[in-house]
Amino acid sequence: MNKAFAYLVHPMQFKIRPHEEDILKKAEKNRITFNDFEIQMYQWGKGKKKILLVHGWEGHAGNFAYIIERLLQEDYTIIAFDGPSHGASSSGKTSSFEFTALVAALIQQYQPKQLISHSFGSVASIIALGSNPALKIDRYIGITVPNKFRERLEEIAKYLGLPYTVVSRLIKKIEAEHDIKVDAINVEDYAQKARVEKALILHDVNDRVLPIEKSREVAKKWAAAELVEVTATGHYKILGAEQVLEKVVTFLKN
Repeated sequence: MNKAFAYLVHPMQFKIRPHEEDILKKAEKNRITFNDFEIQMYQWGKGKKKILLVHGWEGHAGNFAYIIERLLQEDYTIIAFDGPSHGASSSGKTSSFEFTALVAALIQQYQPKQLISHSFGSVASIIALGSNPALKIDRYIGITVPNKFRERLEEIAKYLGLPYTVVSRLIKKIEAEHDIKVDAINVEDYAQKARVEKALILHDVNDRVLPIEKSREVAKKWAAAELVEVTATGHYKILGAEQVLEKVVTFLKN
């Protein structure tokens, strides 16, 4: 169980790819304090439209490089960040709950009208919005959307080669530490409470990291959302696929 818990609270760092490094170098940067972390913030452009980008677990702001380049052609002010213990932010023990709290705080601070998230960033964004009635987004794009927290814990145990019995002990530990019920943390439920005027979910039908069924579950329960299923991208390349970039820009314009 300790191995699984450590995996949950200490995100891995991956090498930044050249095109990601290039876009990060072009950003205006500053750091803000959140809990015990120094959070790296980024801004591109000074357009009239403001958008927040929320990366996934073990990701960073540079993952949105191709999307950022396209948005800069559309008169945007683009805000992004590296989550706690992610990217260029300071390191330490963190959690998905802390990441979600940061997203809520950034929406409150920067007041973006539009938001794009990827993978776990979609969980953090939708839960942040669904938990805070004061927060409102006009256009939201979730590029792959996980759903049930319990399933995430089961996937981690499987990935680490741990027996299923570990999951129940892990759940008890998480529930005790955070005073929550794991089975109550389902993105589909928070989506129904989120103040989002219109949402678009994009997911590859052959995503090997996060099955498309997760996004289908959320879209089915979320009246404001439309699910568009794409092909030939995958879980990460979807962020730079031309067909996806076109759908992103078209949706935000309309």
